[in-house]
Amino acid sequence: MLKPSAFPVLSVDPAPIAIPAFADNYIWLLRQGSSALVVDPGDAAPVLAFLRREGLRLAAILVTHHHADHQGGIAGLLAASREAGVEPAVFGPAAESITALSEPLRGGETIRSEAMGIDFRVLAVPGHTRGHLAYYRPGQLFCGDTLFGAGCGRLFEGTASQMAASLATLAALPDATGVYCAHEYTAANLRFAAVVEPGNACVQERIAEVTALRAAGQASVPSSLALEKASNPFLRCGEPEVIDSVLRWCAQSATPLPERDDPVAVFAALRAWKNVF
Repeated sequence: MLKPSAFPVLSVDPAPIAIPAFADNYIWLLRQGSSALVVDPGDAAPVLAFLRREGLRLAAILVTHHHADHQGGIAGLLAASREAGVEPAVFGPAAESITALSEPLRGGETIRSEAMGIDFRVLAVPGHTRGHLAYYRPGQLFCGDTLFGAGCGRLFEGTASQMAASLATLAALPDATGVYCAHEYTAANLRFAAVVEPGNACVQERIAEVTALRAAGQASVPSSLALEKASNPFLRCGEPEVIDSVLRWCAQSATPLPERDDPVAVFAALRAWKNVF
């Protein structure tokens, strides 16, 4: 099995900058010249501090879903931008309540920030929430709470079938795509992955790598889609060891057993297991 370092992330300009927020959120920022774009600004304060320090003007806000830790900073960012004579576009899911939404999206669109000179393909990825979106440009995937480092989001509003389909949509993107998720959950997710698939050497190597990164105060993301497919149990529901572990847990917890050849049912049981892990 290849080590995590063998799964590189494609280098694409502008490179996303992680702005930490709350206990474990990441707000992603792209800069081009004097313009900036942010993804999932749950808190305005750290974004405004960065913009002011770097002399940047906010051109656009991309929102993946309606949870407060992903959109709670929009009002503050817009107020500060308007004071500077700027009106950033707010892109987000039409099916959800998003503050000051100016560009409602449903998935399938291509959007462009003229100030930044970059395009994104909008992907509908329901499961965590009803209208959850992801934003993709070659080399970069901003996936909110759908796909995490070694994990996936809880099913708050959607179904297991929806989330499994959403993860399959993301997994079909090029392997070197950087996974810019919204939370620093990788270490905890890997502890679960090691129980689900103890024979996966890539999981063990990734645990060592992430442990070292976090000890040094560094982020564990982005990862690559190739690395996620090699070590994230939620993308490996067809693997025999994952299936066997899920069936054992179901038997021990008096949970109905899925059919071995039904990856959606295996995924649903795996997600239920993670909920109580």
